Amino acid sequence: MVCDTETLRRIVNNPTLSPAQKARALSIEAENALPYPQLDAETQAALDARVICDMYEGHAPYKPRYVLPDYSVVLARGSDWLELHAPQTLDEAINTLMIAYHHVPSVTGMPVYIGQLDELLLPFCNGVSEDDLYRQIKLFWRYIDRVLPDAFLHANIGPSDNRVARTILRVDAELGQIAPNLTFRYDPAISSDAILAQAIGNITTCSKPHIANHPLHSAAFDARGYGIVSCYNALPIGGGASTLTRINLLEVAKRAQSVDDFVANMLPHYVDLNFRLTQARIDYLYGQSGFFDSFLVSEGWIDPGRFTAMFGIFAMAEAVEHLLAKVGTPARYGHDARANALGHAISARLADMVADRPMRHVWRDRAMLHAQAGLSTDTGLTPGVRIPYGHEPDPVSHVQALAPHHQYYASGISEILTLDETVKANPAAVLDLCKGAFACGLREFTANVGGNDLVRVTGYMIRLSDVARYNADKGARTNTTALGAEAASKTAILARKPRVVAHELAAGTDQ
Repeated sequence: MVCDTETLRRIVNNPTLSPAQKARALSIEAENALPYPQLDAETQAALDARVICDMYEGHAPYKPRYVLPDYSVVLARGSDWLELHAPQTLDEAINTLMIAYHHVPSVTGMPVYIGQLDELLLPFCNGVSEDDLYRQIKLFWRYIDRVLPDAFLHANIGPSDNRVARTILRVDAELGQIAPNLTFRYDPAISSDAILAQAIGNITTCSKPHIANHPLHSAAFDARGYGIVSCYNALPIGGGASTLTRINLLEVAKRAQSVDDFVANMLPHYVDLNFRLTQARIDYLYGQSGFFDSFLVSEGWIDPGRFTAMFGIFAMAEAVEHLLAKVGTPARYGHDARANALGHAISARLADMVADRPMRHVWRDRAMLHAQAGLSTDTGLTPGVRIPYGHEPDPVSHVQALAPHHQYYASGISEILTLDETVKANPAAVLDLCKGAFACGLREFTANVGGNDLVRVTGYMIRLSDVARYNADKGARTNTTALGAEAASKTAILARKPRVVAHELAAGTDQ
């Protein structure tokens, strides 16, 4: 592939892009001018048809998609490479993290994980007053959004109730920024009701944070633990994910003669091709890129053996409805028991196939199944296993329909419950919904609340006011506003229907 000079010129001359955004766009074009990692003809044809998809990660995988450094290492030891002594005070710890973030790559060109911040910063808070802690966290939070303006950048807090976590929640609600994305890890045996209530209150104010089912996530990982990164992806601390590939289940369904043919023949065939694509990209990263020769490895921030492969799927809703229509029994996914059962069976089959396939250079020698959140160009296709936008039932039925999927998607799955703004007067109802969802087996509880400027797209955040400014050709300070604007125009994310929380208040119509 040769660089298209006209494309390059359009990037350079685009008045809505900042110099940094232009540099990023130009670098992607340069990478994609290189030959793709070698694929067999059958895999290449499936990729070209986008039945399988590489998420447009680029032709030369020179860095992992997602990197989750163990930041406790640099806080404890400093860094010879960066000429940093181990910090002794809260100021120094925050400054060390700010420096560290600029040396952590990802698919976005910025870090997607900035750490389990309460655990990292608590040891430096002895003798720090509440006022000073609040001031320093607020400055830190503003720095992140202004210098690393990408909504895929993700912080974690919890499960304990501690002063750093509570201060982060306070600041996040006050500032209403798209970055960083935020997850509170909830464990009923550890987390207090008070901090969960504070997190729920934040959701009603700014649609953040995600709330993770910490016991369920922890069970899928080892003692070193996991982090929630980017949208809502759960990955090993000290490692990450080398790549994320995905299968368009609707396109697989279109190639099947029946449900049985889909399950027995077409799905295994395209699972195999997606594995071939995944392995080719990982082999290049480990064998040719030189990434794992960096100081991140030599100083112990990351371990090459802790990077997994994310095996993604999307368009479950459309695939199920297509298969049932093909046999003359149409049913609406998310509403009809038969459609829901078929979806659950497909997830179980996928989990078995992924677990049975060994891989090279992959943590635990197996990929991790992932309900992929979609791309901004996925017109007419629903992310992961979600219910199509605008057709969501009441929140209780929504949770009950999709919870059985969550056991299979250890590297990430999320629903977005869009709640009517009346819940702002009754946050206790949202808290009860969250606890009930976790009791049903949900890994993540995520909600948009009507009337908020901050809105979740697939897992990352946009501000509707930023999108309006971008659509008026005034550009965007944040890198992800353009993606959100495109998703709003092409994938109907704003068609989500706000619902009241109480099941008994459901409208009673199959919308």
